[in-house]
Amino acid sequence: MEMLSPQHLFLEYLSKNKMVATEQRRVVLEVFLEMVGHYSSEELYMKVRERDSTISSATVYRTIKLLVESRIAEPMDFGDGVVRFECCGRKQHHDHLVCIQCGKKVDVVDKDIEELQRVMGARHGFSLKRHKMILFGICSDCRKP
Repeated sequence: MEMLSPQHLFLEYLSKNKMVATEQRRVVLEVFLEMVGHYSSEELYMKVRERDSTISSATVYRTIKLLVESRIAEPMDFGDGVVRFECCGRKQHHDHLVCIQCGKKVDVVDKDIEELQRVMGARHGFSLKRHKMILFGICSDCRKP
């Protein structure tokens, strides 16, 4: 089965919901897809403004909501009061480690943890479709005397 591009998924989502694929939405999507890592709406807005200064913050915020609804963007809450977003499907599923002192974030891929989560879901009668795991602690740099 062929994977659809994020652009195609977004166009399909907009069409299905009777929304217009405006040039401003296209720019926000392009900038979002170029960014790597976890970014707040405000950080995305600043990058979008570099590309097109006529795009308002409200347009960026509404478009990121559409990106989440169309499963192109995934919101992440790292416990610091700021919701950040990352691109779904850009890389394999991963979990996160977050330092509660400096805010450092580490993406973690571990097949054993994934299998344990699948087994735990099955044990409770669930067929897991997706999940998020964020572990909070203190990184080695912050623990140094």
